[in-house]
Amino acid sequence: MRFVIVTGMSGAGRNSVMKMLEDMGYFCVDNLPVPLIPRMSKMMLEENSLEKVAVGIDIRNQQGLLELDDILDEMLAAGVRYEILFLEADSSVLIKRYKETRRNHPLALQGRVDKAIEAEREELAFIKKRADYILDTSHMLVRDLKQEIDKIFLGKDEYENFFVTILSFGFKYGIPEDSDLVFDVRFLPNPYYIPDLKPQTGNDRAVYDYVMSSPQAVTFEKQLFEMVEFLIPNYILEGKNQLVISIGCTGGKHRSVTIVNALAKHMKQLPYSIKVEHRDIEKDRKQGK
Repeated sequence: MRFVIVTGMSGAGRNSVMKMLEDMGYFCVDNLPVPLIPRMSKMMLEENSLEKVAVGIDIRNQQGLLELDDILDEMLAAGVRYEILFLEADSSVLIKRYKETRRNHPLALQGRVDKAIEAEREELAFIKKRADYILDTSHMLVRDLKQEIDKIFLGKDEYENFFVTILSFGFKYGIPEDSDLVFDVRFLPNPYYIPDLKPQTGNDRAVYDYVMSSPQAVTFEKQLFEMVEFLIPNYILEGKNQLVISIGCTGGKHRSVTIVNALAKHMKQLPYSIKVEHRDIEKDRKQGK
């Protein structure tokens, strides 16, 4: 089990990081009372039910922070391995963020934010010393922060947790609403007008071979793959974690199904999770067409 404690200065991006970890498949618990941390980690280890857990702790857990140093030592002695991510930012940046969001610092109450930030920095100094990773978010955009989180917690340059859905559809049934990219393959030769192929679908070899025997189909699929291969890493840099590629023909039964299958086969060489769906493949058949 990978057990991560996310903490640091209020306003430095802890909530954003917890959401990013959740997208990576972590079971996330925010602002868990400190005395419950060892109980939770022990329970997770004994049940072996979760592989990745992240716990958020901030200055609101003030009384518990007094016990945290000893609790972390006890967890290590008990064989519980954990990692601490500490989020830092310049005081001037934190003050600006609080003014922009019009939120109160947990320690400010009716006092000044700058004094509260310095008090918080002093109280968290001990856990910063124990941190495995310290990220200064002063000049980071959300996408920059995500890149750093990916480097730490994915542990590699691959992105198996980026999900790509390749979806075939029929234009006469409407474009899928969740599409990120939409492509029209109605320019390709149509098996619908071949009597032996009309009742079949792009999942059948005869239809697949007929469509892909067209030079236009081969060129289109090749160039589409190259474009998608280029786009995905740039989408990841912008913080996307999934992509829906919709490919349509008239009825969503022959040409679009063929191209989706060809593209999916090609994309298996890439380090992403690929899912294929054929939304309208059976609709014409049900309507007797």
